[in-house]
Amino acid sequence: MLKIEDLSVKVADHNILKEFNLSIADGEVHAIMGPNGTGKSTLSKVIMGSHEYEILSGKIIFNDEDISALDVDERSRKGIFLAMQTPISIEGVTNSEFLRTALNARQSEPIALFDFIKTMESNMKDLDMKNDIVHKAINEGSSGGERKKNEVLQIKVLKPSFIILDEVDSGLDVDSLRIVCENINKYRQENPNTSILIITHYSRILEYIKPDYVHMMVDGKIVKTGDYNFAFEIDKSGYSELVNE
Repeated sequence: MLKIEDLSVKVADHNILKEFNLSIADGEVHAIMGPNGTGKSTLSKVIMGSHEYEILSGKIIFNDEDISALDVDERSRKGIFLAMQTPISIEGVTNSEFLRTALNARQSEPIALFDFIKTMESNMKDLDMKNDIVHKAINEGSSGGERKKNEVLQIKVLKPSFIILDEVDSGLDVDSLRIVCENINKYRQENPNTSILIITHYSRILEYIKPDYVHMMVDGKIVKTGDYNFAFEIDKSGYSELVNE
């Protein structure tokens, strides 16, 4: 589904990604762990098409198409979704307005209002969200946990085929993490070809969403890859000891 070939990226005068390579097949879950400042969040934003970053070389291939020059909205309509580390609030736009507009942009026919309301109510119930959130501005006055649940609500409504979870576990208490992960796993069961890239510092989210591969990223590139158990090896040994190996 996703193939990144020799991708080098800079922001301002700093080279962040350095000949980065990664391949993710349909239905696979990959996790990336690494020290602060190594380029993990940069990777997520570059895949999504942020204009903050300049691609120096390399390609981003999605479903056999080079999307390196596409805008964010074009990548979104192709099925890519980024659940952000720090979701922002947007005044004057309600969750309902935002999601219905975004959903209609993906369909040849607009969704009927009754069907949309049913979809929202069902998904909010799954996420243990308050019903009045649909009428509030996006993330306005919301806690960190509520904002992360709102990201997952967007996933469940918009139905992307490739999901990037950028530290979705940060700021979540035990119950909220469980609810978020249960909903992502349920989405995967209903959409088995969906691929996921998890960016995290901690192995606890990987106990809920079990990855096929765990990559350790250092200084803008992947330096070591293992299976699910590699995440716990990182927790135990730390990055510096594993790099020295």
